[in-house]
Amino acid sequence: MHHLNSSRSRRITWLLEELGVEYQVVTYQRDAATFLAPPELKAIHPLGKSPVIRDGGRVIIESGAIVDYLIRHYGNGRFAPPQSSSDYERYVQLLHYAEGSAMLPLMLKMNVGRLGDAGLPLEPRIRSELQNHLGWLDREITGRDWFVGSDPSGADVQLSFVAQLAIRFCGREAYPHLSAFVDRVEARPAYQRALARSGA
Repeated sequence: MHHLNSSRSRRITWLLEELGVEYQVVTYQRDAATFLAPPELKAIHPLGKSPVIRDGGRVIIESGAIVDYLIRHYGNGRFAPPQSSSDYERYVQLLHYAEGSAMLPLMLKMNVGRLGDAGLPLEPRIRSELQNHLGWLDREITGRDWFVGSDPSGADVQLSFVAQLAIRFCGREAYPHLSAFVDRVEARPAYQRALARSGA
């Protein structure tokens, strides 16, 4: 497991711990000035991004693909509903939604904020998109512990980073059900073990 500080790879170390997979962590630090990943990650995959895992001869990139791969190969029926279940389509939808739609306004918020006054014209649209996506997610988790079924799944793993960023950018009070979801995730022993192994 190739882990970059302050990145989405926390989700992968958490899932590895939940599944009880033996793994090694190779940690990389972002450049302090540019906040970009170091060039050493390109030796693992040409895009030089994290998360990335190496499993035997396979190198897998993209959080959703990694989550799906780990659950299919090491889940033993855990962390994904059966394909025959009524929850399966919701699971697949949310697994891909996390990166496909939900992360875009969050990334815009993070990066446009670095532009200072030059980014101000984009702020209303970013705010509107954040409210749209995060409000929907907050409603989707209302009255339930996990996004799919009664146990955590790969969809929760993927959405955990989205929810953590929601709290960071908007505060705990803005989306109370997402905040409670984050509390449940971060209280899990496997999540705590992942933090201990590769840092906060």
